[in-house]
Order: sequence, then structure tokens, then C-alpha cells
Amino acid sequence: MTLWIAIFTVALGSFLLKAAGPALLGERDLPAWSTGVIALLAPTLLAALVVVEVLGQRWADLDWTVPAALAAVVGARMLRVPLLLSVLIGVATAAGLRALPGL
Repeated sequence: MTLWIAIFTVALGSFLLKAAGPALLGERDLPAWSTGVIALLAPTLLAALVVVEVLGQRWADLDWTVPAALAAVVGARMLRVPLLLSVLIGVATAAGLRALPGL
């Protein structure tokens, strides 16, 4: 029963924290500098997640084929290749590099 009380308390606290902004600001607009920061949060978070995923846990498990595959995808996208085909190029690059003997 204690676990459910903790879950309910955390959910209620999260709801109250999220509701505090609109409740306190009301109809007012946010300052211009804050809208710029908010617009940059999602791409920054995505980039951070990609870096952590590529470099592995604690940045010690770097698989060198992953950056090579990402570079192939970026290169394909810069050449205006469609997204799905770019991803397939990246997959083929990683698979090909991993299939090389002795590497």
C-alpha cells in the first residue's frame, strides 16, 4: 500500500508543478529570450541522447562502426537522398564494416 501512496504523491506533485506555470502566468506572454531557449531545448536534448547512445554507457563502449554509419547517413542526407534510403545506407555501412575480417 505504501508504494501506491508514493506513486500517487509523485503523480500529484508532477501535476501541480506542471500546472503552476499556466496558473501563475495566466494570459501573459513569455519574454522573447525564453521562447528562444524553449525552442532550442528539444534539439539539444535529442543531440545529447544521440551522443550518449553512440558513445555507450559511461562513454567507454564506443563501437567505431556507429560514427562511420552516422557519417554515411549525414553524407547521404547532404546529397538530398530520401530519409529512408539514407538510413538504409547507414545500416549497410555499419553492417559492411562489422563484416570486415580482423576489424
